[in-house]
Amino acid sequence: MSSRSPRDPESRVMENAYAHWAPIYDALCGPIFLNGRRAAAQAARECGGQILEIGVGTGLSFDDYDSSTEITGIDISEPMIARARIRAASGRYPFVKGLAVMDAHKLRFDDASFDCVVGQFVITLVQDPERVLSECARVVKPGGQIILVNHLYSERGFAAAVERLLAKKAHAVGLRPEFPFQRLADWATGHGGAELIERRKVKPFGVYTLVRFKRLEQHSVAA
Repeated sequence: MSSRSPRDPESRVMENAYAHWAPIYDALCGPIFLNGRRAAAQAARECGGQILEIGVGTGLSFDDYDSSTEITGIDISEPMIARARIRAASGRYPFVKGLAVMDAHKLRFDDASFDCVVGQFVITLVQDPERVLSECARVVKPGGQIILVNHLYSERGFAAAVERLLAKKAHAVGLRPEFPFQRLADWATGHGGAELIERRKVKPFGVYTLVRFKRLEQHSVAA
């Protein structure tokens, strides 16, 4: 049985949604995503080095990194990146080395450019998650990691039923509450150049899941 979602969101839907959300994103999503955001950043700090954050948004995660890393952030939304640039210009984050409007489906970076790629609350929202993951695997160095944090589909029980019920309306604003973990696992198996090294619920409530892949040493970087 295929793990693909019934309908993946279109890029234009996401661009329009985040253009509207940009002015209120920090106040609305900052507290909600805090624990997941910190868990992903901690895992990235353990990798260290040059980190690419896809879907960096307004730069809320900057506070979760430190000078042990060099951060490059990209986002498809110009209004979101504009706010991230204002945040970076405060001088509080000298480790943020670059911010750009860019589509994660077509990363404009050379192969093996980063020690780690982080996607916080983004992989379930992109039009083609498998393509984005393959791009992440292409730009991460052999032995480096892809770190994701997201709410993933409950797959069974009452929560799964609620997510299926809400899915149709959620798609209209670019959300995808029914995205299953199995889709990520299937990508790694099909790609062949990345292995799953961790899957765990983020404390204290387990609403979000942290997933880490390691780029294999011997594998073509082609997406």
